[in-house]
Formats: sequence, structure tokens, C-alpha cells
Amino acid sequence: MTQGAGQGSGMWQHTAAGGAPGMAPVPTAAYDADTTAPADDGYTPTQRDLPVLGGPEAAAEPTPTLVDAPGHAAQDDQARGPLYVVGDVHGYLSELRAALREAGLVDAEGHWAAKNARLWFLGDFTDRGPDGVGVIDLVMQLSAEAAAAGGYCKALLGNHELLVIGAKRFGDTPVDSGAGTASFQAAWLLNGGQRGDMERLQDHHLQWMTRLDAMTLEDDHLLLHSDTSAYLDYGDTIGAVNDAITEALERRDPDETWELFRKFTKRFAFRDEDGPRAARELLTRYGGKQIVHGHSPIPYLTGEAHTSDEDGAEDEGPQITGPHVYAEQLAIAMDGGVTMAGKLLVSRLPLTG
Repeated sequence: MTQGAGQGSGMWQHTAAGGAPGMAPVPTAAYDADTTAPADDGYTPTQRDLPVLGGPEAAAEPTPTLVDAPGHAAQDDQARGPLYVVGDVHGYLSELRAALREAGLVDAEGHWAAKNARLWFLGDFTDRGPDGVGVIDLVMQLSAEAAAAGGYCKALLGNHELLVIGAKRFGDTPVDSGAGTASFQAAWLLNGGQRGDMERLQDHHLQWMTRLDAMTLEDDHLLLHSDTSAYLDYGDTIGAVNDAITEALERRDPDETWELFRKFTKRFAFRDEDGPRAARELLTRYGGKQIVHGHSPIPYLTGEAHTSDEDGAEDEGPQITGPHVYAEQLAIAMDGGVTMAGKLLVSRLPLTG
């Protein structure tokens, strides 16, 4: 889910780095971390969603591990293990493996080691980093291994899943962006699309992504990808929202898919003065006591994204130590800004301390 909300002629201006070899250059876009988009604003096809800072070196092509992800058996409260969430990964497979191992969720070989623990990924597996397909393969593998061990590993649909699905299905097909003619292919390249990912993306990856839920409720935590109120447009219950979005993707209509992408790229709904009210509206509608989301990197939520000095030298980058709790304790941000030399966050809920 994705966009240009919150963008404009702002304070930080960067050129994307770390694109795949052979990628055509794309125009630099400015991002104003202090600007909140109007309620009806969405993705602007001539601007990046966010700048890409400190791009990765080109990664070697790994051999994917393709393990299908069966559903997990229902568990009673006594059998439920601890709950963990993972923020946006964006193709940083090595960092993901290291973070999962540090949390005790996988072993040295990258296999499930957490018994009956529950693990939720909050979406955005691809783009910007070097190995988005490898990330998807790992999540699928862990889903099967966790289910066999009595736990589960699940994932939510992010705006970059919508973006890569659209780019794969529709390519350069024109869509009505609301700001002129656009295409998924152009938007995907503009927002960190990696050609190596597109070449390796298979039908079973697409099928897996299109079946992902958009939101879920776990232990009074409302888990979703985007910090937007757009979920309210798709139903009055979690099940209705998930069904509506899945059915929209199954219709394979480029304009309808673009509208999903546009809406779920909006951000910062819970950040400013009216943020607690917006958070309470979602919690009242869908349940839970606290929203847990990815999508908007913590450095942009807090206005601490690193910048360049007058000589062009960059500072050391955002110092992210953990999730960001805000909106009168009603929201937790989990995107630690791995694409900008931040941190890939894996956290156990509820947060302590």
C-alpha cells in the first residue's frame, strides 16, 4: 500500500541509491516529513514514496527455498505462544535473518526455532533492498516450519506487495492515477523496484501475496501495514476488510488495483494533533487497544531522518533502538528505516519498559 502522501517541496532531498544493475535513473523527489497530505490525497506518480538512503550493494542471486505455507491449527489460550511482529523488510534478507536469530525465532541455519511462538510480518517484503523474492521465500518457509512446530508465522499485505503485483500483472498499462496517466511499472521503478526481483518472481509468489490479509487482531493489538484510515473504506469488520481487498485483487482490474495501492500508501494518520482520534476510530471499529503498523519509517514519523550538512556530508543516520509508541500510546510504529541505515525491527508484544 504506498504513495506520495506527505510529500512536497520539503526539507530533505535525496537521489535513490541501490537500484538493480541496468535500472534507468529516475528523477529525484523531495519529501517533507512535516507535511500531512489532505484526506483525499494519494500516490503521486511523479514522486517517490520515500527516498532510498544508503542503498545496498548488489546481492548475489540465491537459490530460493520454495515451501508452501499451510494454515495453522486453532490454538486455545493456554497453547498460544509469545507474539512477535516484524517491521518492513524491503528486500534486506541478511538483516532479516540476523534480526530473527537475535530474537530467538530461527536457528543458525535460518530455520524456525521458536516452538509455539506467533510471528506476524507487517508487509513490504520487496523493493529498495537487494533480495525481495528471497525475503518472500523465507517467510513462506518459516510459515510451514512454524505450523509444524505448533506455532505460526503469518504476513500482512503491504503497499509494496500491491505495487509489485501491479507491476507484474499490468506492466505499462495506463491507469488513472488522479494526477495524469501513470503505470504500475513506472511507479514500481520510481519506488525502488529491483529488476532481479521481477525476473525471479513466480506465479506462486503472486498467489501467496494476493491471499494475504490486510489486517488482524492479536492479543488486543490491531496489526496492519499502513498508518492510514483507508481500511475504513473496505468494511466494518476485519473479515470484511480482508475479503473486500482479496476479492478486488482477484478481479485483476488495473484501475481497481491502483486504487488499493493509492489508498494504502497514505501515511501519518495517527501522527499529528488529530492522530489519537483517528487511532481510536480504527480501534473502535475493528477492536483492540493498540494499533501496530509498519509503512512510515520511524525517522520520518519523528522528524529525525538524517540529512546532509552544507558540505554535502551525511550524518550517521537515524539512531533507532526499538519501536516508536505515540498517539497517546494508541499506536506503535515498527518500520525502523532499514532502507535508510536504520534498524530492521523484530519485537515481542506487548512492549515492556
